Amino acid sequence: MMEKIEKRVAGSLTRFYIVALFIVAMLTLGGLYLIRKTIMSLNYDGRVVNVAGRQRMLSQRLTKIAILKTTDVPYHDSADFDSLLNVWESSNKQLATRKLIVGNDVVTWKSGPLDQMFAKLDPVFKTIFVGLEKINDPGLSLLARKEALETVLQNEPVFLGMMDEIVFQFDKESYARLKNLERIEWILDIMTILVLFAEGLLIFRPVVNTTRRAVRLLSESQDALLKSNKNLENTNQELIRAQKDIVRIEEEKYQLQLAEDRIRTSALIEGQEEERKRFARELHDGIGQMLTGLKLHAEKLRQTPFADEKQQQRLDQLVRLIQDTIQTTRQISYNLMPSVLSDFGLNAALNLLSQQTSEASGLLIDFQGNDERMTINQATEIGLYRIAQEALNNVIKHAGAKNVRIKLQKNMNSITLEIEDDGKGFLIRNLKSKEGSFLSQNGIENIRTRAQLLDGSVTIQSEPDHGTRLLITVFL
Repeated sequence: MMEKIEKRVAGSLTRFYIVALFIVAMLTLGGLYLIRKTIMSLNYDGRVVNVAGRQRMLSQRLTKIAILKTTDVPYHDSADFDSLLNVWESSNKQLATRKLIVGNDVVTWKSGPLDQMFAKLDPVFKTIFVGLEKINDPGLSLLARKEALETVLQNEPVFLGMMDEIVFQFDKESYARLKNLERIEWILDIMTILVLFAEGLLIFRPVVNTTRRAVRLLSESQDALLKSNKNLENTNQELIRAQKDIVRIEEEKYQLQLAEDRIRTSALIEGQEEERKRFARELHDGIGQMLTGLKLHAEKLRQTPFADEKQQQRLDQLVRLIQDTIQTTRQISYNLMPSVLSDFGLNAALNLLSQQTSEASGLLIDFQGNDERMTINQATEIGLYRIAQEALNNVIKHAGAKNVRIKLQKNMNSITLEIEDDGKGFLIRNLKSKEGSFLSQNGIENIRTRAQLLDGSVTIQSEPDHGTRLLITVFL
């Protein structure tokens, strides 16, 4: 009879255990499926945003060529006007019909707000498109083409603004999906914990109770007692092995989460840098060229005699304003992605950053580095440059320093970036408090994140009224 009871209990516990393992496996697979599906969706959103951004660039480029065609100014744009117009039209149709062709893939999406935005955009696009076709028609008179150009110029800002709204809506929906995935992951994690807790109540606890009953019943016989002790020892060993396996699995899960967070952060930063490059190119090649053309036209107007001296003064003010706008545009483009970094390397970029920051803030910045260009990859150059930017911004805003020293040095297998100031300093133990220092908030987190993504380390030394020293070491 004892044997029948043991078989019945063992069978019941085995069924509970299999069901628990099946539920945990399904929860894990479901989480992986949702993560993969969301990543693919975000990848598709990135492609759609790129095409939408290209639409903005094509509209500006077509408008520029249309202006040049209408004014008969010679230009050297290698692209064919008709081909640009066809690409612009086909991309708009694909976006409006929610079937974007990217290589061999067809990207689709479902969004009521986006459908409404594209429907609202369609008449503006058609108006600009018809105007561009008229400008490109050599059979029309110059007056008709200029009227078409005026229509294009009136509608282009509306088109660009609506495209910005569409891009922001794509980003908003992508972020909503990401937050929804995060909520689902939390639910799956809680359900997994509940299943494990139920497994402990329904499986391991009955095992312990059954063992106790067996020991009590077999205590009358020495042989039965020895056998029971042996079974109990085996059970304890299995429990220890199970506990070790659970600890190992939890450690692997934790390491996997850290790796996923690091990959996600790296992708976000890389995307941010690529977006900065694109915006810098658009500012320099698009708006910068248009402003330069506007300045040339204004300079030509100076040669026209004015009856009123005030009109001449207003024209001079306009020329100066255009020049200031050109300089501001160039400065913004440089701040987004300095060309000196890719052309001359990290040493030259940090030296120029030190000079510009010193002129703008009044700080005395001493940069120490080699004259020769370092042979390091572009990602490391950009990362160290952004770290230096972040550190200098924090010094200007919070440190109250007068002198700053920046030292860049390359060793055999590592690069060190040292930034030291003579500001008010802080207590290291207050780093995590909101009232600690300028490094306690987003600044130090941004620096640490970038350093970790470069396989580097961050060391901070500071005391109140004795300044702060920041040392970043990146291993090659």
